[in-house]
Amino acid sequence: MPTSTSLVTNLPADFNTFGQAVDTSMAQLKGGTTGQVLSKTSATDMAFTWVTPTDQTPLTTKGDLFTFTTVDARLAVGNNGETLVADSSTSTGLRYQGNFAAGKNKIINGNFYFNQRQFTTTTTSGAYGFDRFPWSGSGSGTQSYSAQTFTAGTAPVAGYESPNFARITTSSQNATDSRVDFDTSIEDVRSFAGETTTISFWAKAASGTPKVAVEIVQVFGSGGSPSAFNPVYVAQVTLSTSWARYSVTTTVPSLSGKTVGTTTPGYLGLNLWVSAGSTYNSRTGSLGAQNNTFDFWGVQWEAGSVATAFQTATGTIQGELAACQRYYRQIKSQYGYIVSGTNTNTTDTTFALPMPSPMRTAPTLTVSANSDFQVIGATNQTITGFNSIGGGKNAGCVFDFYTTVGSGLTAGYSSMLYPSGANANFMLSAEL
Repeated sequence: MPTSTSLVTNLPADFNTFGQAVDTSMAQLKGGTTGQVLSKTSATDMAFTWVTPTDQTPLTTKGDLFTFTTVDARLAVGNNGETLVADSSTSTGLRYQGNFAAGKNKIINGNFYFNQRQFTTTTTSGAYGFDRFPWSGSGSGTQSYSAQTFTAGTAPVAGYESPNFARITTSSQNATDSRVDFDTSIEDVRSFAGETTTISFWAKAASGTPKVAVEIVQVFGSGGSPSAFNPVYVAQVTLSTSWARYSVTTTVPSLSGKTVGTTTPGYLGLNLWVSAGSTYNSRTGSLGAQNNTFDFWGVQWEAGSVATAFQTATGTIQGELAACQRYYRQIKSQYGYIVSGTNTNTTDTTFALPMPSPMRTAPTLTVSANSDFQVIGATNQTITGFNSIGGGKNAGCVFDFYTTVGSGLTAGYSSMLYPSGANANFMLSAEL
């Protein structure tokens, strides 16, 4: 380095020497590549090196998290609808898992576990099969609704074994007036009103790539407005011949300007159409007449814009049964009495049937046949009629009814209601 006494003529050589020294000492600071930073290698002066910082490399995908193992690490984003939980057994201490929360699915018996009616197949339009799931079929052609059983290990969701699935079969459908849809409903039209929701289900077809049209409907109940049946087309999905999950997102219409029924609060309905002639174009997005076999399982309707892990409405078997029995109960007994009562005269006996929980409304009583039951007291009497008195709804957990026989009872005495054969069915319905 030039000094204060250096001659002017020495300055070029002095600066040249100085520059070479600086270049040598700063060699470690030269070069490098885009994104690198200088890092100290020791406490020695000018001991630096270029390094690529690890906190710029782990994240590769939208939604990834920057985590740590023994070094900085990447946690890949989970699947739609999954939640992040702490898990000390994983390398990062975190993992994604399905979102399980009792009550998120508003569809009761969406896995078709309960079949209180013990149905196997029906061709009667409007009939219920699995609990909470009726169907509709009209127009030309033939249609049927049947209960199917999974072979163990073949349920569509790994780790979730289910005993049953539903099948709708259509043939000879007409391009104009055919109609076949698989339905369920949620009590109270206020459900999800004005909210973004996601409907999901597993399905497959026997052949080809038929479509399923998804429709929702708000029914405002007795005294409600509008009083007309107002369906809303949502979307179509295209099936394959293998089980797959399908989902559609829709905003349920607001209740603004509408009136909820004062007697009953109506319901929110879900219709899965498998065949529809041109008469129903506006309701199904021009689905068309389709002839095929359609299988369904795992129906879910939840708040939000993604389909989360399937779960039943209550999350437990006993809870789901209680939810089903709010709408329908069946007592099938070949042996032993059903309930005891008191003879009000020589022909009538009044009974009070205890129930584990109240039903949605006062149920309608039907029996398989009057002759399938007897009133047994001092003598055995064949029943000629069943008559509902009421009860069984809201806070009431007792259903009152009376039976009629030809004669032979003693007023004031007690009698018992007995089945008289294997076909005896005692049914209470409070369906929507």
